[in-house]
Amino acid sequence: MAHVYTRVVRILRLPQTVRATVIFIVCLSGSYAPASSAWSAATDAEFTGTPAPLPDGEFVPTLSLDAAIQLATRRNSDIRAATGEVAATEAALVQSGARPNPELAYSLEDLKKATRTTTVQLNQIVELGGKRNARIVAGERARDAAAADRVVKVADIRASVIAAFFDVLVAQERLVLADAAVVLAQRGSEIAGKRVTAGKISPVEETKARVGQANAMLERSQANTDVVAARGRLCAMWNGDVQCFGVANGVLGDMPDVPKFGDIATLIAASPSVRRAALEVDRRSALAEVEKTRRTMDVTVSVGVKRAEDIGRNQALIGLSVPLPLFDRNHGNVLEALRRTDKASDELSATESRVRADLLQFHQQWTAARDAVVLLRNDILPGAQSAYDAAVKGFEFGKFTFLDVLDAQRTLLQAKTQYLNAVASLHRAHAEIDRLTGAPIATNSLNGKTSP
Repeated sequence: MAHVYTRVVRILRLPQTVRATVIFIVCLSGSYAPASSAWSAATDAEFTGTPAPLPDGEFVPTLSLDAAIQLATRRNSDIRAATGEVAATEAALVQSGARPNPELAYSLEDLKKATRTTTVQLNQIVELGGKRNARIVAGERARDAAAADRVVKVADIRASVIAAFFDVLVAQERLVLADAAVVLAQRGSEIAGKRVTAGKISPVEETKARVGQANAMLERSQANTDVVAARGRLCAMWNGDVQCFGVANGVLGDMPDVPKFGDIATLIAASPSVRRAALEVDRRSALAEVEKTRRTMDVTVSVGVKRAEDIGRNQALIGLSVPLPLFDRNHGNVLEALRRTDKASDELSATESRVRADLLQFHQQWTAARDAVVLLRNDILPGAQSAYDAAVKGFEFGKFTFLDVLDAQRTLLQAKTQYLNAVASLHRAHAEIDRLTGAPIATNSLNGKTSP
């Protein structure tokens, strides 16, 4: 099927006029199928393999989903910012293990050399109550929370890339359908004009045909704009140029089965958002322990030498100072830290509930979209295709007018558009569930089919 895909790509790169003519010939031959059906078999291997690294800042003729995810993971600004935050917390962890610096003090009493007294003293704060260990633990929890933030961001970007990628695939399919509609509308306008000249139909029919042609051209223009916009949104995921690739190469018709909600619900605990909220509870608990250790006063040990010139002797100095916790026992900070820990626990519960509700919502969307795809694929599309084929044959034998062909073709295009919308909705719901669970959901394809 690789040669089929190559031809599809070449058609998409042709000028609009040439491209429309080619598609019209294919349509009349009855062999038209969405481009995704050609991509389906040609790209299965690409989805299972590891894509080659793509050069930064260069135009990519064809782009696979795996390559898009790879580019976004490597170059997305939000992910890079989250990675920088992890590095910052690593540095903060190093600092949290630092001990207090000693203090060197020098004092001079009396400016007269014969009677002056000189003192040199070294003061060292000795931390008590496990302050250093508590700071280290809090730093580790902060690092873990930052790493979890990065995992959440990667999951968000991955889901956004998947949704944007399938938006491009859908936009490309709609452009192909719009080109086919323009070709048929142009042909209908030409035939209507000839029949008006021959006096077989009313000029009103020609006017209707020309209006239909104009509407089809407007729809094609809008479809082309949608393709450009969809590509731009996808390129923005990795800070690429507005048009950093040519054609999205993917399997649009690959319909994953919908797992049971109970099976998905078991993954809530492993959700990146839930894990991040749980680590925030741990971080707040560690900060509360830091505040508790500060209730224990530190001791300052002093050693030094005092030189008295008037008596000509040196004296050793040894000192010990302890703050008296009469007014400040750090009670307010401890209470604040404990309350923030309680708040983090409540936020964890809220996050679990929100993730469960979102999973249920997207599971329902996934189910509804898949049911719509099955109905369209098995019933509506075959019926619309059969009606269109019958109208074309009847037109060739003079039994139907070309307006009948246009009406049947319009119905077929509407059915295919509904199919594309359902497929896009399905893949968006699937991507959102992957984002919430933090890992791709293993599914089977729909009866091994990849296109309507």
